[in-house]
This record gives sequence, structure tokens and C-alpha cells, in this order.
Amino acid sequence: MRLKLTLAYDGRAFEGSQSQANGNTVQDVLETAMAATAKVALRLHMAGRTDSGVHALAQVAHFDAPDHLTMNPCNWLPALNAKLPPTLRVMDCEEVPADFHSRFSARGKTYQYRICTLPVMPPLLAGLAWHIPRLFDPEMLKQALTSYLGRHDFRCFAAVRGNETAEMDFHRTITEASVLPQDDGYVLTFRGDGFLYRMVRLLTGAAIHVAQGKMSLELLQSYVDPGEVPFSMTCPHCAPADGLTLMTVHY
Repeated sequence: MRLKLTLAYDGRAFEGSQSQANGNTVQDVLETAMAATAKVALRLHMAGRTDSGVHALAQVAHFDAPDHLTMNPCNWLPALNAKLPPTLRVMDCEEVPADFHSRFSARGKTYQYRICTLPVMPPLLAGLAWHIPRLFDPEMLKQALTSYLGRHDFRCFAAVRGNETAEMDFHRTITEASVLPQDDGYVLTFRGDGFLYRMVRLLTGAAIHVAQGKMSLELLQSYVDPGEVPFSMTCPHCAPADGLTLMTVHY
């Protein structure tokens, strides 16, 4: 039986979502809980990775339950959550077809980035928003975000990992890049068919620099569809992880 999990977590508690040697990741902690429940090691497959400090309200993962277990999906939910820290929760568990894959079946994702513009950052927002008390132009922010809409080569908005090749496809389609005012600042929403490594943080950082008058709109637009540029030519303005949340994985 293949099970699909919907996960929520506070990214401040983990060294990212994907398994690492130190074991303090969402995948590692959840696989430990799965093994304790099933009494055998199980492999978790996630829809995508999030960096250390990045949060999720509806990350998606799947695994294949061993044949010797007769647990229903509804039984896995409390069994796993009882073994997880309060900063990580399985919000839903459901049976899916055997050909479902949390990553390869996904059609897109939605992220939100929270910005606090209050003169003093409220303590309860620490780690959940980017504090920018300096004034910036919301209209220029909207124009900058509009530059991202459509299908483009976003290689300049992907942090270099060292595994890039000439055949790698950096094209992604962004269907929403919007900003809404809030009582304490703004919320940026990005929806697309996929995102490169640290892409949302780089898109946000560049747009904010335009809104602050530190970067021209023309320069930002030159980073979109840049033509043949080296992998090292990354837009230098990366927003911190604090304000970023994976909201939804679309199937």
C-alpha cells in the first residue's frame, strides 16, 4: 500500500528537509518515526527539498507500507505524530495508486514569502518573516514581480550546487508572482510548475532590491532569460530563509 503524507513543519528546527549525515532533517526524523512504527526501515520520498529555516504547511511525501502491516491510513496518522517533535506534524495520510510519486507526479508548487515592515520586529515573528523596516516602493515591487511571469530561463535565480551540466534545463513557468499588503507588512506569493534551488529566495531578494531603489528594473530583467551565461552568474540578492513557506504542492 502506497501512502501519501501531507506534512507541516517549522523549518527553524531542522537542517532542511532532505536527509543528511547529521540526521537532523525532516526526512530523517520522519523516517525514524516510520521505522519505530513499522519495526522495519522505510524510505520516504518527498515532493521536493526545503532549505534549513524554510517552513512548510503542506509538504508532500510518500512511502510504501510493508505488506506485514494491516494498519489503515487513519491509523498511521496518530502513530507517527506520537513519535514526532511538535515542530513536525503529519497533517494527513491517505492511500494513493501505486504509480503515484510525490515528486514526479507533482504539477507545481505554491510558496509564500512574508515580509515585516514594522519599525520593531515583534518577537513572535522572529524566524517567520524577513524584517525590512526601511521604506520601499510597493509599486516597483509589483513591477519587479511581474517580470517573472511566464516561462523563462531562470538560471540566474538558481544557487550553484556544483552538479550543474550544460544539458540542465533551467526553464520554469511562473503563473503567479504577486504581493498583498498585511497589517505588519507584505506577503509575496509565487506559483509555478517548479522551482530551482533557492529560486524563490533569489526572486524575492532581487525584487526587494528593485523596490528599495538599489537595483534597476532593467538590470533585474536582464537576469531573466539571460542567454548563454555561466552557471556562476547568479543574481546576488538572496532573501533569508526565515520568511519562506511551502504552501501547497499541486497534483
